[in-house]
Amino acid sequence: MRFSAMGGKEIVNLCDGSRLGVIAESDLLIDEKTGKIVALLIPDDKNFLNFFSNNSVLEIPWEAVKKIGNDMIIIELEDEKKKKYSL
Repeated sequence: MRFSAMGGKEIVNLCDGSRLGVIAESDLLIDEKTGKIVALLIPDDKNFLNFFSNNSVLEIPWEAVKKIGNDMIIIELEDEKKKKYSL
């Protein structure tokens, strides 16, 4: 499947049912040496200050992706395993 074919799919966490974003707004982190996907980088829209600036990103490891369906991508990731970065 091409990354462009995944556009518009919602990313939903199986652990708590939260909606993390839409794949069209996300980026992929790719290992340059192997060419494999390492993680999804999703803008963190839950932060109130993002209204003024969009500098916060959640890194979701590719191993957490459980299913890519017609309308959504289901991940399984507990809160303590989420990595949050400010750009």
